Amino acid sequence: MNILILGGTGSIGQALTELLKNTAWNVYVTTRTRRENVQNITFLQGNAHDEKFLAECVTKEHWNVIVDFMAYSTQEFSKKVELFLESTDQYFFLSSSRVYAASNEPLTEDSPRLLDVCTDETYLATDEYALAKARQENILLTTNKKNWTIIRPYKTYNNNRLQLGMYEKEEWLYRLMMGKTLVFPNELKKRKTTLTYAADVVVAISELIENESAYGETFHITTTESLSWEDVFKKYTSILSETTGKQFHIRYVDDIEMFYNIWNPYQIKYDCNIDRRFDNSKINRATNNKLQYTVFAEGINKCLKKFIESPEWRNINWKLNFWMDNITGEKTKIWDADGLKEKARYVKYCIKK
Repeated sequence: MNILILGGTGSIGQALTELLKNTAWNVYVTTRTRRENVQNITFLQGNAHDEKFLAECVTKEHWNVIVDFMAYSTQEFSKKVELFLESTDQYFFLSSSRVYAASNEPLTEDSPRLLDVCTDETYLATDEYALAKARQENILLTTNKKNWTIIRPYKTYNNNRLQLGMYEKEEWLYRLMMGKTLVFPNELKKRKTTLTYAADVVVAISELIENESAYGETFHITTTESLSWEDVFKKYTSILSETTGKQFHIRYVDDIEMFYNIWNPYQIKYDCNIDRRFDNSKINRATNNKLQYTVFAEGINKCLKKFIESPEWRNINWKLNFWMDNITGEKTKIWDADGLKEKARYVKYCIKK
């Protein structure tokens, strides 16, 4: 049994690889960086956006399953979709619950999508993430094949991915760890959100593999637990204070449009500024109610503490940091940057500025 995971080094992809380790599956994972093969996991080094490399991967074996974590433009996906469907028995397309429009009711898989109901012509003229995913769903829906399953996760977390509103940990957590005040839109703090442990998402995916009720169907995979972003911040900082003995601060800013100049405005308008609550009835039926979800307070306590023990940062957004400094009246100095790499990036930004 062979499974190919495209772009499988993100939070959900890593969790899926770990789940499939030591199983009877032969698991192949594409990655841009060199990684050591382990047990039944084989890493294929290359860029899955590259047509030649991708063709080599999908024709390497007969794939019982392909799980696709890649982010494509709609044009790129339209050129590749037939190759995917012809190369596997079951193709998992990782969409996103960001496709949903605002709803006063818990979201089901049939809830209206932004692509279908949004009247913002400027936004609709883009191929922004939520629109691109919905358009690519439509491409699958209109094919003459049904050997696909659409998955719509929402915000997920693990030891290395910790989100707060539109920010990743490199935007909010790094700043707090420097002892600075985080700046966040006041309008978002009471918005309800859902954060799902990545390991729970992949258990759900595994239950849909070779599941007859999953072919030609769409499922969101999220916990039904709903929290405000203010509650999420308080939970994060409670754990941080317990772990470090320090206090952490946030400044809520009333003018949300200020953030449009420093961040993707559509992610704020059409995602973070929408309440997200989910109805899991469909996937519960497909999996015979086998799924259980980790309570956020328990899962994040484990993941955040694990990260603090051995932090690994991607590139820090120094432009955002200095923008926040202008609001809070604080100053970021080069010695605030953690490590030589970030000190070099700090200097490079200052020179450009």
